[in-house]
Amino acid sequence: MNNTLAARGTDTQVIALVGIAHGTSHFFHLILAPLFPWLKDAFGLSYSELGFLMTVFFVVSGIGQALGGFVVDRKGALPVLMAGVLCLALSALGLAASQSYLSLLIFAGVAGLGNSVFHPADFTLLNQRVSAPRLGHAFSMHGVMGTAGWAAAPIFLAGLGTLFHWRVALLAAAALAIVVLMLLVAYRDVLQPVPPAKPAAKAEGTPGLSLGFLSLPSVWMIFGFFFVTAIALGGIQVFAPSALKEIYGITAATASMSITVYMSASAAGLLSGGFLAARTQHHENIVAGALAASGVLAMLLSTGWFNTGVVIFVLALIGFGNGIAGPSRDLMVRAAAPRGATGRVYGVVYSGLDVGLAIAPLMFGAMMDAHHTGWLFIGIGAFLMVAVSTALRVGGRKRAGGVQPA
Repeated sequence: MNNTLAARGTDTQVIALVGIAHGTSHFFHLILAPLFPWLKDAFGLSYSELGFLMTVFFVVSGIGQALGGFVVDRKGALPVLMAGVLCLALSALGLAASQSYLSLLIFAGVAGLGNSVFHPADFTLLNQRVSAPRLGHAFSMHGVMGTAGWAAAPIFLAGLGTLFHWRVALLAAAALAIVVLMLLVAYRDVLQPVPPAKPAAKAEGTPGLSLGFLSLPSVWMIFGFFFVTAIALGGIQVFAPSALKEIYGITAATASMSITVYMSASAAGLLSGGFLAARTQHHENIVAGALAASGVLAMLLSTGWFNTGVVIFVLALIGFGNGIAGPSRDLMVRAAAPRGATGRVYGVVYSGLDVGLAIAPLMFGAMMDAHHTGWLFIGIGAFLMVAVSTALRVGGRKRAGGVQPA
């Protein structure tokens, strides 16, 4: 009994610490966007130039994430995670001190570099330090904390920018990252993973070379899964308020609130999804069912059929469905990772998120500029349906023995 309680306490500490770090990562996804009005005036920038700052962030993050998994497997997840948080702090300090657009670009890249390590490091720590029965809940809370970071950033940064100055907001963001880094250092003994046993170099079904996992079709299927779901997420985050305003005639305030509602519902879905994930071995079925429902609802939003009072509720249901899929999605990745290659697999497949988030604004922005507003939700639904097909194919390979457990 005492051993069980001790294990549960350690699990809780690890989940909380990794979750806080992940929330910081998502907070820094939006380190610049809420401050665009101030940066535009301060540097005389166009919206295209402002948008390119985000492109730099996600391009660097995507490349770094694919490579970061190799560093995690070689050097360990904890030091890499700490280095990532340190990069975030330095990026905010650099952005606060910037006097030119070039400087903004450079430190946006530093922020992307810091962000790149979180998924391979986080999931390696969770897989190594959290007991198997609680992994579903661990992945659930990991997603919830990331969503909380997204929700907190606009309020925190725009609020301080309004009350004081945009440079003060960035300095406060740097202080936040430093506090998180100090927390990780203080509890490093809790997070220090037990070194896994080295697998045999030529174990059956497990690639012996460091790049051998890249030959597994399941890895690239999951990369594609993250890519298409990120495009759908990017479309919702960036353009859903404007599209709902145009299609349904809702007020600007209501349209802006829609993303907060979406994120809150997504967080609720993540919590529920953790319980579902802990009760099944067929995680692809949960992912497919939840995303299929969200995809259908997204396509229906394009029609203009709903009463204006129902529109935000429908968007919340889409967020809830996407949230439910989260923990099961992360367990799918775990099942696809060969022994000893967890960091590399998470790094490669999660780089699909950055690629999708970099492409989505360009693609959906062109639709919006062409006044095909309804196509936004049709596209979001279509990409979610592609994700459904991909998840079911991954699950089919797992049952056929084509996926090696971590």
